[in-house]
Amino acid sequence: MGKKGKKEKKGRGAEKTAAKMEKKVSKRSRKEEVSGLPAGGTHGGPRSDAPRGQFIPVDGLNASLSAHPEKDELILFGGEYFNGQKTFLYNELYVYNIRKDSWSKVDIPNPPPRRCAHQAVVVPQGGGQLWVFGGEFASPDGEQFYHYKDLWVLHLATKTWEQVKATGGPSGRSGHRMVAWKRQLILFGGFHESTRDYVYYNDVYAFNLDTFTWSKLCPSGTGPSPRSGCQMSVTPQGSIVIYGGYSKQRVKKDVDKGTPHSDMFLLKPDEGREGRWEWSRINPAGVKPTPRSGFSVAMAPNHQTLLFGGVCDEEEEERLEGDFFNDLYFYDAARNRWFAGQLKGPKTEKRRRRRGKRAGPEGAGEQEQACGGASTPAPLEVVTEVVAEDGTVVTIKQMVCAPNAAGPPQPEDEDSPEEAGSPAVEPSPRSNAMLAMKHGVLYVYGGMFEAGDRQVTLSDLYCLDLHKMEEWKALVEMDPETQEWLEETDSDEDSDQ
Repeated sequence: MGKKGKKEKKGRGAEKTAAKMEKKVSKRSRKEEVSGLPAGGTHGGPRSDAPRGQFIPVDGLNASLSAHPEKDELILFGGEYFNGQKTFLYNELYVYNIRKDSWSKVDIPNPPPRRCAHQAVVVPQGGGQLWVFGGEFASPDGEQFYHYKDLWVLHLATKTWEQVKATGGPSGRSGHRMVAWKRQLILFGGFHESTRDYVYYNDVYAFNLDTFTWSKLCPSGTGPSPRSGCQMSVTPQGSIVIYGGYSKQRVKKDVDKGTPHSDMFLLKPDEGREGRWEWSRINPAGVKPTPRSGFSVAMAPNHQTLLFGGVCDEEEEERLEGDFFNDLYFYDAARNRWFAGQLKGPKTEKRRRRRGKRAGPEGAGEQEQACGGASTPAPLEVVTEVVAEDGTVVTIKQMVCAPNAAGPPQPEDEDSPEEAGSPAVEPSPRSNAMLAMKHGVLYVYGGMFEAGDRQVTLSDLYCLDLHKMEEWKALVEMDPETQEWLEETDSDEDSDQ
């Protein structure tokens, strides 16, 4: 789930047993009940009910965004939204048509129960399949909380959901990572949290797409420590890379300390022994990502792994602040090297990128920050004032990338980007964005950032042609005034007031 401001998730009441909770949630899902959810609109709750062709999914976080293996489509499933008082979960399916530049809702009977922080992997078998494992459920009032351990497949050719009941799989969890490897799904890590305690995992499971069976892998060597939210990607050589992630430990009663990891490991199959794997730690060269959690990952062209955004939390005992990013890093497994993504800028003079940070009243109420061609190596601190719907002025401090700080040198043009007069178009700094790759184009949807106690959930959509690396394009921009935020109340009396 997304972080609820500075407060940890507490007070959800006694945790329900897994079987009882799953049965209850599944029944509610199948009946499509939306008790406790506001009706329609753009302030959270159910997605937009705009006419077909004008539809835009809104206010979603920790969903999954996947590219269709055969069609020019992106598939969005699940997700959550938190408005300061209530949590809303989704199990709807949406499709973005790349050629038509439009969203549409796809109604398929008997979908998985509502969830977020799950994992979805697309494979080409049978005309295309979308495999979904695990994730979280929370009731709107936060009294019920549950981690799933179910496995579902969406048959894209027939548009049908199927629950695959296979024993011996991972325990209930969220924040795990899953990739397609040959004709298997490989799953790593994640966490499980209850009202009393939490646990992070570093176990590895394989699901065979031919036999529909789970097996637990026991790799030799020293692997990553338990964590969630890490990078997991397949290398051209057939190994699996694990980078970074997040975990927390209890330092004393009711005080937890979070740790963003920055180590990297290689999970390699033993060529001489089928089903046997081994861990090894690797230390890549180049320009590594700065410490962060909540970053997003996609497979870029040339079998490189792309890392986008994230947040670096500054924790004190009673305070949690985060610096959010919108920078790009690439990991080249063939060379075992990181390098920072650097945009060349548009070729037309009228659309040059502007250096530096936006200041003055022109930037108030906007979430796009200029980040294009800054030559200063250090990240830029951008301070923006956002006027919320209730009139509250929220000051947002964000750390914005300086792309020219690292990465391969760019060819010099006759006209310098410094002469640009128009602001850069790019995703604002954020964590937990949803990424998808199609035809060498990166798509970035949604995510979140925090402004004081407020959690701002984004619903914008951007794309970047990674073959050209020239400029971001805004497909769907977001109006911050559509954000609803309800202050937490300490009693029912306060709520009534």
